[in-house]
Amino acid sequence: MNIKILSANANLYSTKRLVEAAKKRKHEVEVINHTKCDIVIEKKNPCIYYRGKVLSPTDAVIPRIGASVTFYGTAVVRQFEMMRVFSTTESMALVRSRDKLRSLQILSRSGLGMPKTVFTNYSRNVKEIVEQAGGAPVIIKLLEGTQGLGVILAETKKAAESVIEAFNNLQARVIVQEYIKEAKGADIRAFVVNGHVVGAMKRQAVDGEFRSNLHRGGSATVIQLSDEEEIAAIKAAKALGLDIAGVDMLQSDRGPLVLEVNSSPGLEGIEKATGKDIATIIIKYIEKNV
Repeated sequence: MNIKILSANANLYSTKRLVEAAKKRKHEVEVINHTKCDIVIEKKNPCIYYRGKVLSPTDAVIPRIGASVTFYGTAVVRQFEMMRVFSTTESMALVRSRDKLRSLQILSRSGLGMPKTVFTNYSRNVKEIVEQAGGAPVIIKLLEGTQGLGVILAETKKAAESVIEAFNNLQARVIVQEYIKEAKGADIRAFVVNGHVVGAMKRQAVDGEFRSNLHRGGSATVIQLSDEEEIAAIKAAKALGLDIAGVDMLQSDRGPLVLEVNSSPGLEGIEKATGKDIATIIIKYIEKNV
């Protein structure tokens, strides 16, 4: 079959691994920079032009859409869907997952555990916000932040109030979240494909850092999930309508707490930590659905 990988950078580890896995299973594969696509909307004839030419017939697309181009990337995925092309990530699921506040509301409705979270419309009553989140220390996150950027640990009430006030003055929307002390700077990334956890790793922050993201110098080791953690990961991906997802969780005294569900999870950390060929699992998933 003909598979298109929607990626702005063909040299990224995840993109290259998916190309290798598709070719290994005898598929035609092409990396398409979705930011260079032109969408043509016409009665009963939706099509996409890429670098001035109509895209060749496509059986499936694998969206690897960066957070900074979510709006246009989602429009391209939606156009493929109109052309009856199978997508490993549906356009609406992509939109849901990229809206941190909306995704947390959906996860909460699904009965999943999560850190207590507060969101306001630039409220001036910052003392009350900190108290509603459980008191200092608290985590303050920019709604648009990715890979640990725009995430701050405010260790005292005074520091939390100052940071929130500063963001409010900048008209930058933030969520204030309960700090889970017993997690000790570590979180879990569970990689879900088609309703199954196909790999899981524990990410540990470096000394002096509370963010466990690998981009921030954190380390990753393979982990065996408990039944409760595995069920939570599968349920979180399903709640957001994602067949491929990276579910980030904290281990707490009250069970697994879902932090975020990533709709374009990277393959490098999970493949190296687990030794599993996740890219091939994704290609096999496409074969079953096309």
